[in-house]
Amino acid sequence: MIDRSAPRGVLPAPEPRGVARVPAALPVRPRTGRLLVLATVFVCAACGLVYELELLALGSYLIGDSVTQASVVLSVMVFAMGVGSLLAKSLRDRPAFGFAAIEAGLALLGGLSAMALYASFAWLGESQPALVAFSFAIGVLIGAEIPLLMVLIQRIRRQDAGGAVADLFAADYVGALVGGLAFPFLLLPVLGQLTGAVLTGTVNATVGGGLVLWLFRRDLSRRARWLLIGANVTVLAVLACATVLADDFERVARRAVYGGEVRVAVQTGVQELVLTGPPTGSPRSLEFFLDGRLRVSGYDEYRYHEALVHPAMTGAHARVLVLGGGDGLAAREVLRYRDVASVTVVELDPGVVRLARTDPMLSALNGRAYEDPRLGVVSQDAFRWLRGPAARARFDVIVSDLPDPGITPSTKLYSQEFYGLAARALRPGGRLAVHAGPLATRPRTYWTVDATLRAAGLSTAPYSAGGRLSGFAAGPDRVLGAAATVPPPQDWGFVLAAREGVPRLRVDRDTPALRSLSTRSLADAARDAERIRVPGLPPSTLPHPRYS
Repeated sequence: MIDRSAPRGVLPAPEPRGVARVPAALPVRPRTGRLLVLATVFVCAACGLVYELELLALGSYLIGDSVTQASVVLSVMVFAMGVGSLLAKSLRDRPAFGFAAIEAGLALLGGLSAMALYASFAWLGESQPALVAFSFAIGVLIGAEIPLLMVLIQRIRRQDAGGAVADLFAADYVGALVGGLAFPFLLLPVLGQLTGAVLTGTVNATVGGGLVLWLFRRDLSRRARWLLIGANVTVLAVLACATVLADDFERVARRAVYGGEVRVAVQTGVQELVLTGPPTGSPRSLEFFLDGRLRVSGYDEYRYHEALVHPAMTGAHARVLVLGGGDGLAAREVLRYRDVASVTVVELDPGVVRLARTDPMLSALNGRAYEDPRLGVVSQDAFRWLRGPAARARFDVIVSDLPDPGITPSTKLYSQEFYGLAARALRPGGRLAVHAGPLATRPRTYWTVDATLRAAGLSTAPYSAGGRLSGFAAGPDRVLGAAATVPPPQDWGFVLAAREGVPRLRVDRDTPALRSLSTRSLADAARDAERIRVPGLPPSTLPHPRYS
């Protein structure tokens, strides 16, 4: 029998098997009820995307290699959404109750996901299984939303299936846009990862539960209504407690990760900065972490920075460019030369520079380099800055003090295109010093850097510096007490490059006194590097990054 209320020429969508053709008894007019359902779709979609982005951000931060973690989270979640859509078929005869129960579960899982992942990393030393589990569980619940919402909106006012799907997905996609923009520009910088996730869960539970308990309350039995009230009150109470305890949890978890002497913990718009060490101790006891990675250790950072800077300073060095190095330690070594006229530090994160200026221990370690009038700072991405006119043919020495290419966001800063821009910024006879990651433990990565420099038209002199006293890695290596999963590398790898002939690895007579470096040690390091050369590696480019 044809429904005569359907628009002319359009057959009504067939009623799903097992679902009664009974219109919902609403406290408002059908048009208003339909708008409320679409508004709920909008909010739930925004919350769902925030959960997804939270998992992506935490996966990259806690595990590293953002491309791999993004692939894992997205693929698992999309697969789980398909599973959730199939499982939702069993709830079609009770769509209102099923939707409210799903939103309560989604709010609880999504709201607590950041805390759970961070706890797994802090106390178990491994968060990959938790990341996959939360991606799957949240994906299942998100996937079950649309089928049930489709049934609910059809019960309010029947329309052709194509029109209903178009309306639902339009609200869903617009909500996802709002959630995707709110996460990096509002939730993360203002509330942080933990509180932001909990607040999102609170909104999710309030809107999803509120829609069913008010708009579709007449579709619920008394027992179902009280079950949903109890479940939503419990979820909101748990999330409220999590909000209150978030700061204490973060402090305890941070101690489990970094030890008991955390002095400074700052979340900038770029990364998390953590300084550890006794407040009144020697600068040698300082440790500086960027996004959980040990970037500076006061015990042995001088070995790294002496090896990085001084071989490049043989020859003209009046104008020096430091790429990265916002901690001021590379600049400290450069400024030891009295004939240096200017040093330009290009650092993406102004929070690092601010900390290097103001923290007593870090500023003591960098010799208060930022008080030297010869030093200037540019807060900009190094790739973008080198593309500008200000960098062209200006510098005698360029020091690339960047996290190594094992961290995916740094890969473009180790590309052939980047080194081409750096070469263009050199004056005739200028040198480029590059930190290329540990040589002994990641030789393919190291020699790919060398191959990429040569592909950019530069001649190279590879070498390394050994004798590490700590886990200071300047890259993706983690040495976090009980949470450490791999032993730290035992060396730092460097490449000295120039446009006019192979640069000589040496230390001049007028070089300031050094604690760990000499011409002889550089010659030995160059011979050791050649013994483990990996030949025939292709260069890394922006379209085809080759680091892993």
